[in-house]
Amino acid sequence: MRVGITTTVPVEVLFAGGHTAVDLNNIFITSSSPMRYVNNAHECGFPRSLCSWIKGQYSVIIDGSFDAVVAVTTGDCSNTDAMAELLADKGVTICRFAYPADNNSKYARNELSEQIKRFAAFFSVPLEKVEEQFIRLRSIRNKLYRLDELTIKGLVSGAENHIWLVSASDFNSNPQRYESELDSFLAEAEKRTPFNAGIRLGYVGVPPIITDLYQHVRKYNAEFLFNEVQRQFSIPLADKDIYGAYLDYTYPYGIFGRIEDICRQAQSRKLHGLVHYVQSFCHRQIHDILLKKYLTIPVLTIEGDTPGILDERSKIRLESFIEMLAEKNKIDKYSY
Repeated sequence: MRVGITTTVPVEVLFAGGHTAVDLNNIFITSSSPMRYVNNAHECGFPRSLCSWIKGQYSVIIDGSFDAVVAVTTGDCSNTDAMAELLADKGVTICRFAYPADNNSKYARNELSEQIKRFAAFFSVPLEKVEEQFIRLRSIRNKLYRLDELTIKGLVSGAENHIWLVSASDFNSNPQRYESELDSFLAEAEKRTPFNAGIRLGYVGVPPIITDLYQHVRKYNAEFLFNEVQRQFSIPLADKDIYGAYLDYTYPYGIFGRIEDICRQAQSRKLHGLVHYVQSFCHRQIHDILLKKYLTIPVLTIEGDTPGILDERSKIRLESFIEMLAEKNKIDKYSY
């Protein structure tokens, strides 16, 4: 079966059943004309005041050929459940998956276990096969951890880090090919001359709908050495069992677990500042209040709506933010 997923799920279930997992977001944003998907959703009646990622997902499903869709109804977008109902009305086979509301609850492991059990039963996959697949994917995830280390050393760019880690949601629909290409990339990256960025940035928040953010900051001797949510998509250091690993995966749960993770990474990577990306009309925008309250390094919030390049206002704000960080840390932002 060809199965669309609305965000990162225990993809081991699908691979264990011999199915092909397809991250709908990646198909949407990497298409030659992502705005076509947004406009198609508008023509179907979607309101303008709705997240473009949901519009893109919906149109990718309607436009593509999927045997089923896994809709994450708790732990991601608050609009997914309504979209799933609309798709079901159109005859699309929907498998709902819900992360526990609180990964620190004493019931969380049992709740997640039950969800994975239901997920596996939906696709007629034995649980032992799911656990075997988790162990198999650990090899790839450890290599992605290595890629993240090379990013800190300046051998892998922030943009490359973003692409590889965000693709770990479905391993580009083919884990074997993904690992082979990753091996080749790591071998090449190890031989590079490091890019020693003057300004060390971190990216926090959902992956951007803006297409040139990573390239733009390099103009000012800055680089993203940390991609928060993308790194979480790779299930970093998955040395626990599948249940422990997906409970440690911070994205579907509360903001305070994410803040702890961001603080640790900001300190260990010696970051000078953070760019918090928020998507227009997303409930996660409210988290910006708490991020700025509890994070101890400067944070710039950038908002995106539809696919495209940075607008001029955002470019000016980014340059001013980097200039402020350079002055604060006595770094020449124009010395490459």
